[in-house]
Amino acid sequence: MTKIDFYTGSADKLRTACQLSHKAMQNGVHVALSAPDAAAIDALDKLLWHYPATAFIPHCRSDAEEAAQCPVVLNSGVSFFSRFERVIEIVSGDAEDSRKGRERYKFYKDRGYELRHIDLSGHTP
Repeated sequence: MTKIDFYTGSADKLRTACQLSHKAMQNGVHVALSAPDAAAIDALDKLLWHYPATAFIPHCRSDAEEAAQCPVVLNSGVSFFSRFERVIEIVSGDAEDSRKGRERYKFYKDRGYELRHIDLSGHTP
């Protein structure tokens, strides 16, 4: 069953996604990053070209020919999370984002998914 990690209190959700993607890639894990809209994917795409400053995170969009071989794939919209071994939810300190994060947490919990919470308030992953 899919394991779900909630990273809450993120000061910058896109940067947190880049940090976690870089860490996963270093451990040989393939990453699919989903965002709610094309604008967020565009911003994430640009950030991945420059983060971290001393390395490069190879990435592409899910509709690219090389998507199956790419370590980080960007996807706008909701993906079918249950087909993944692990899902990471990143929640900011914003009141509305926190409310939506709690709803997603309850959704997963009510369905019996294994959940883990990591509080990023005051530090980065």
